[in-house]
Order: sequence, then structure tokens, then C-alpha cells
Amino acid sequence: MNLPIEDLTPRQIVAELDKYIIGQDNAKRAIAVALRNRFRRQQLPDDQRADILPKNILMIGPTGVGKTEIARRLAQLARAPFVKVEATKFTEVGYVGRDVESMVRDLVATAVRLVRQERMNAVQEAARESAVEKILDQLEEHFPVPVAEDEVEKQPELPSEIHDMFHWSGQAVDPEVRNAHRAKLRAEYEEGIHKDLLIEVEIEDNGSQFLQVFTPQGMEEMGLDIGNLNPNFGAKRSFRKVRVRDAMGVILEQEAERLIDSGTLNREAVERTEQTGIIFLDELDKVAIKTQGAGPDVSREGVQRDLLPIIEGSTVASKFGPVRTDHILFVAAGAFHMSKPSDLIPELQGRLPIRVQLESLGENEFRRILREPKNAIVGQYQKLLAVDGVQIEFEEDALNEVAKVAQWVNSNVENIGARRLHTMMERLLEDILFEAPEIDQKTIRFTVEMVRERLGDLSDDESASHTVV
Repeated sequence: MNLPIEDLTPRQIVAELDKYIIGQDNAKRAIAVALRNRFRRQQLPDDQRADILPKNILMIGPTGVGKTEIARRLAQLARAPFVKVEATKFTEVGYVGRDVESMVRDLVATAVRLVRQERMNAVQEAARESAVEKILDQLEEHFPVPVAEDEVEKQPELPSEIHDMFHWSGQAVDPEVRNAHRAKLRAEYEEGIHKDLLIEVEIEDNGSQFLQVFTPQGMEEMGLDIGNLNPNFGAKRSFRKVRVRDAMGVILEQEAERLIDSGTLNREAVERTEQTGIIFLDELDKVAIKTQGAGPDVSREGVQRDLLPIIEGSTVASKFGPVRTDHILFVAAGAFHMSKPSDLIPELQGRLPIRVQLESLGENEFRRILREPKNAIVGQYQKLLAVDGVQIEFEEDALNEVAKVAQWVNSNVENIGARRLHTMMERLLEDILFEAPEIDQKTIRFTVEMVRERLGDLSDDESASHTVV
């Protein structure tokens, strides 16, 4: 199977990550090489491909430095099944809660949605044409083919079986006349002339329902296909009146579902999961803390032991079929401020051979984060306030002051990385965000003095709240 996978070079992958993430070059390079290796492996013959296992990555760094953002952008670049999970959600087998195999089942479910969407996109043109034809059928009910009076006298009544096909008129209609009339209705539909007209749309419900059940593998979602259980109980069909402008969205998905090959969908999804799947395992450091005796942390080492066979390679049962995890890429991350990577069990350490240290962000990085990324924080607030007709601008020194205050608070209270900038901007724009719909001044330019005035007491507030806590 020729699996779709991103063929960007490592340099191009880093360039894409640079659009959203400031700094952390080592982490970007490691991710870029891992993605490229997935592509390289897919180009090899099958007998050679099976011997090449992914080199899993462990990203180490304090909170707010970009670990999760790297995972988010990785999912967009990979064109592969991807899930992000937190290690703290899992418990050792035998304890109440989610077991580690559930992340593989989540990955397969993601792959099923991905493959279904790709197949539906591939048939969009044909599905849209079929949907338009159904809408035109309804429009012909409201606007039947005009038949001249003399033609009514000439044309005999149609037989019943043909009458059902031409139900808009009780008389035979010249095919050329009908085609011309239908073409006219199509043009009117495309122009939106009948967009407010109510028409009847058929809604199909195949009777499938899902229940949450306990299984030996943990909590699972079990589907009940009533149509298959009882052949006499077919898909439930109903009709709903909708406006023409809304009908396309209702019909298009149903037509696309009819056109895709559902029989091979699950099989392809499992194949995609096994060969190109990526799991981002966050908060791994939270299960690395060594504890003595019983208590709420007793299962942490057990979670590590359960993770080991998944990362090493095993078979996980899912409702879509068995899944091998040998070639799934695992990217783990953690702050490791209360523990260290060596606190992980040795076998798990060995299965995460690539270690990447992410650096703490400083004032210089904060300045760049405010301005440079494609989704820069300042740009986000400018777009939000523009909805209310308010334009905000910042002098260079004003943004430098925001970065300076953020760095001071991180250094003296608690280092939460770039997330501190959101606290700064919310405090800075709090009044404007509240009053924007009513204020007369529609252009506001922030100076250094305004920033100092609004953020001057923030460090004191943060220090006081930190002391109370």
C-alpha cells in the first residue's frame, strides 16, 4: 500500500515549525529527522522496511517552552494518524481507570476518521453533483415543467410506471423541454434564487448506537448495528423540511458516504496506524516520581511497566481489528522538575533513545513570541478587537516592557514559560476587551507608560497570591 506521508525535507519541516515556535532548535531538528525517517522508510522495499524501527524521542523541558505546541504542529505536518495523551490519565492494570492500551485504540479511531475524510474528499465532486440532482428533483416539484394547453390535448396519459418517474405532471413531456427546464432550474439554484424555498430532504439513520462497556482491555465503545442484527429492520428513513440553502450540507455527506468503499476502510485505517501513526505522550515525568509504600502514587511504576510493551512493540486489540505497535512513533515529553529521566525504569529509558533538552524562555524569546509567529499573541488580540471595530497598536518599547515584566514574574514567582505572556496581555487589555463595543475611541496605541501603569502592580499581585498558596 502506498501510504500518504509528508515528503518535506528536514530543513523544510524546521521552517514550518519556525512559523509558530520560537527557539528550541534542537527539538525541531529531532522532530524533523523523525518525520523524514518515516518518509524514507516508506520508500524501501517491504522486506527491508520491516527491520527499520522508529527512534522514539523524549523531550525534556520546563512548562510553557513549546513541547505541546511542537506536538500540535507535528500533527498538522505529519499527514498521519496522531493523538496526544497525558501519562497521568493512565493507571496500572488492575486499578480503576484507563489502561495504556487505550491510547493505541484512540489512535486507530483517529485513523478511521482520517481515512473516511480522505475518501469523502476524493468523491466530493461526484457527491455534490448527485446532491444537486436531488435538490433539482425537489425544485421540479415546486416548479413543474410548463406544458402548453394544446400539448395537453395532444399528449396521452402516461402509464403508471412512467407516471411515477415524471410525477411533476400527469402528461408526457418532451425530453428536450424537460432538460431545458431542468437546466434553467440548475442555473437559478446556482445563482441562489430559490435559497429560501422549503424542500423535503430524506434523512437516513442506519440504526447504529454506541454504548460504553467494560472489557478486559478497559473502557470500550461498543457499536450496536441494529440493521445487521435484524435484517427486517432496515435503515430508518425520515423526511425533514429545510431551506434550499441548507439542503446541500445535509445531502452532500449522505451522498459521499454512499460513494466511498466502506468495506476496506477499517483495514486501511489499521494499516495507516501501524505504519505511520504517531503518539505524543505528555506529562511522562508525572509517572517517573519514585514513591514508597501504598497511596495514590502506587501505580506510577506500574504505568511505566505497562507502557514498555506498547513502545517496544506488541499487538493491541481494538474494535477495528488487532493493531501492531512496532512502527508507531512515540514522542514523550515532560518537565522533569520534580524528577529526572533516570527515575524512569531502565527498560523504558532505552526505548526513548533520542533525548532533547528544551531551553527555558527568556526576555528575548518573549519579545519574539509577541511579534513573530504566524499566530502571534498580539495579532490574536488585534483580530479579536477588530470585530468590535477597535484597532490596537503597540510601540516597540511597549512590547519590550511586556516581555520584561513577564520575565521578571517568571523568575521571581513561578516559571510558567510563554503562558505568562497571556496573563500579561489579559491584564493589559482587560478594560478594552470589556468596553470595546461601547467605547468611542476606536484606535488605541499603547506606550511604555501605559504598559507600566497597567502592569505595575501585577508582580505584587502574583507574589502575594503565590505566598498565600
